[in-house]
Amino acid sequence: MTTVIVPVYDAAEATAACLEALNRSISADVDVFLIDDASPDPAIAPMLAMFAKSRPQTRVAHNIRNLGFVGTVNRALAESAGDVLLLNSDTLPTPGFLERIERCAASDGRIASVTPFSNNAEICSYPAFCKPNPLPADIDAVAAAFAEEANTPPIDLPTGVGFCMWLRRAAIDAVGDLDHSTFGRGYGEENDWCQRAAAHGWRNVLCPSAYVAHVGHASFAQTGERAGGENLRRLVARYPRYNGEVADFIARDPPAAIRARVAARLGAGAP
Repeated sequence: MTTVIVPVYDAAEATAACLEALNRSISADVDVFLIDDASPDPAIAPMLAMFAKSRPQTRVAHNIRNLGFVGTVNRALAESAGDVLLLNSDTLPTPGFLERIERCAASDGRIASVTPFSNNAEICSYPAFCKPNPLPADIDAVAAAFAEEANTPPIDLPTGVGFCMWLRRAAIDAVGDLDHSTFGRGYGEENDWCQRAAAHGWRNVLCPSAYVAHVGHASFAQTGERAGGENLRRLVARYPRYNGEVADFIARDPPAAIRARVAARLGAGAP
């Protein structure tokens, strides 16, 4: 069984939308671990408590002090068992997304990470590749169009994308947790983890049939953290071939055919 881990830091409106979408998107027996990173907003604690009250398979934890995204995820990894799905609190999960991701992971025991498609997920973005697309008008319709790709094999990625990323426990045990000492509060940590996994013979893949909408940067906006910068320099220094691998993936664009089929299903003017 997969435990869905949702790190939370302020962004009450986005978090409430995420939890509402998650509640309707997963079955009642799925374990959920909500972990609050010492949010200053007083609305967060009662919100998480209310969600847990409605779902008996939910655990809630509160950091005594702010650990940042990486530290919070590592705490959750240490306090959970089995496979996990890291889900940002500014996402909007869709019905059946977890089952589709789990089926994708089950197709090969060497898959370490699985990322779904999204409107805002860099190399896993739809409709425009590698761009932050706006939220679709009908998220469930887009998800249903992707669900028809259930028989399409997973696509190998140079890295998973951390907004929504499933991790196999065996891979976590093999390569360790996220590198807090190098990547601090966040950005680049999932790329580093996926590169470590790949170096040990694991696969990082895109699930063709799963879709999760992503607002983007709602929690990080509260901390002033930004993508790139020093963390990107550290990542590239550690993996000199990383940029080339990503550039090659973008040039080849393996998900192009899937995006085209989804767009055709949705028809002209698709979200």
